Amino acid sequence: MVKIYYEKDANLDLLAGKVIGIVGYGSQGHAHAQNLRDSGCQVIVAEVKGTPGWKAAAEAGFEVMLADEMAKKADIIVMLAEDNVQKAVYEGSIKKDLAAGNMLMFAHGFNIHYGQIVPPANIDVTMIAPKCPGHMLRQLYTENAGPPALVAVHQDASGKARNIALAYARGIGCARAGVLETTFAEETETDLFGEQTVLCGGITSLIKTGFETLIEAGYQPEIAYFEVCHELKLIIDLIYNGGLTYMRYSVSDTAEYGDYTRGPRVVDEMAADEMRQILAEIQDGSFAKEWILENQAGRPVYNALKRMDAEHPIEIVGAELRKMMPWLKKG
Repeated sequence: MVKIYYEKDANLDLLAGKVIGIVGYGSQGHAHAQNLRDSGCQVIVAEVKGTPGWKAAAEAGFEVMLADEMAKKADIIVMLAEDNVQKAVYEGSIKKDLAAGNMLMFAHGFNIHYGQIVPPANIDVTMIAPKCPGHMLRQLYTENAGPPALVAVHQDASGKARNIALAYARGIGCARAGVLETTFAEETETDLFGEQTVLCGGITSLIKTGFETLIEAGYQPEIAYFEVCHELKLIIDLIYNGGLTYMRYSVSDTAEYGDYTRGPRVVDEMAADEMRQILAEIQDGSFAKEWILENQAGRPVYNALKRMDAEHPIEIVGAELRKMMPWLKKG
């Protein structure tokens, strides 16, 4: 059984007197920084001068500085910049000023697990990964609630790494819901697998293929969009709120029967074999190596695929149909 920690297990006093440096004032960074400050912690922010993140942090009342200056002042450094820039920030601005007793913290394990960042042995290396987007993390905190989070310890030089990480989890509000213990390897590999095979890659490929199948059969693009894309939110919301059983309870018996009998024909054993292969590529580092090289090369494949998908007919049709829905949030 997974070990779960709550507020009673997290002593916020362990953060007293410590300066917490947040690297990156983006989606997660702004929420971590604001929640910690509201919990009574001392927070500084590292950003690139002149960027929207720098401006937003300054407007929110934080002391904002470059990463190398932050590294000289912070006791706990939290890496919340994009995965692909973390190594450069660490090597160029943070590594030289790390001292015994410092903590390097992450919200995702990619750079530690795949050896892109190799911290010195005399510091703690931990992870607190909230299981929600940053804006929701902030909103829930203001409502005296919080999302679940994951905690992992990669390196415990102080002997207090887990306890300090749990204090941090309490500071951002996650200990209110519960903090599940994991490892850097488990978090990284399951996160990548979920993104690639289900949450992003699986869903978008399923939507596009369903749309293309209906168009090839002569159905109107607008009708196809509604049936394979627009209505997906209704189903996801039901699953989110009550699991697969609640979704099946909420839809028609016809839909439920089609779910049981046709779903496994779409995601069949061949798809399961491909999922196993994708997981193997994550576990052996093949995907990480591919993504790292892609970034080093200037992202030629990434940019080409992004452009092609932006020009897909489902995006063109969807953009027009969404103009009919003024309740949708823009941006």
